[in-house]
Amino acid sequence: MPVTKTAKRALRGSKKKESVNKLIISKLEASIRIAKKTKSAAKIAVAVSIADRAVKKRVIHKNKAARIKSQLSNLLPKTISKPTKKPDRTPSRHKAK
Repeated sequence: MPVTKTAKRALRGSKKKESVNKLIISKLEASIRIAKKTKSAAKIAVAVSIADRAVKKRVIHKNKAARIKSQLSNLLPKTISKPTKKPDRTPSRHKAK
């Protein structure tokens, strides 16, 4: 148990932070479970969003979030192709004479 006044205050603060962090982590785990079960793009997007918010609040490490997002993106079908890059149609500054 803490003895000093500041240690007691720090303990109260850390208990509050712990409860908030547990809530965020449990919400993240539940959304990951749902996304893996349904494999729908909408549920995966929700899970990715929650992972990003957990990183922003420093609940999980950014590399863990990247790993989670990678695993979830592998659940999506590979039929979605990347858009092809179109040539730049902007006119050039110097016109040929």
